[in-house]
Amino acid sequence: MEPFTTPRLLPWSSPEGKPCFLVPDSGGGYVSRLADDMEAVLLTMAAAVAEHARKVLDDPVSPYTEVRYAGVRLVECLTDVLRVAESRGMRLPVPDTEGTENADGPDGIRQAGDTCDGATGDWAPGERS
Repeated sequence: MEPFTTPRLLPWSSPEGKPCFLVPDSGGGYVSRLADDMEAVLLTMAAAVAEHARKVLDDPVSPYTEVRYAGVRLVECLTDVLRVAESRGMRLPVPDTEGTENADGPDGIRQAGDTCDGATGDWAPGERS
């Protein structure tokens, strides 16, 4: 019996608007590669729309219809980018924190100024006021 694999949220929806998931195999099959390519396209499109919208919004005499169109496209792209981020976040490994000491502040929360040793991953408290 294979271990349980977390389903991957795909960057498209069903015809009814419901999220689509894939239980990937270890080799990264065709649908996984297609989803990776689609995510790359969505992120590239979002960057292009943001650049265009910035030009429209920087021009104080941009017609209302152009501003509205830029806003609609920005919302579409933001929705796509958030979906990609959610999908990628779901695939991140959960860190094993059991039995590790941490240098967090009160209530186990890291404070501003805390530093991380990139080689060991250990956190050290910064100067406290």
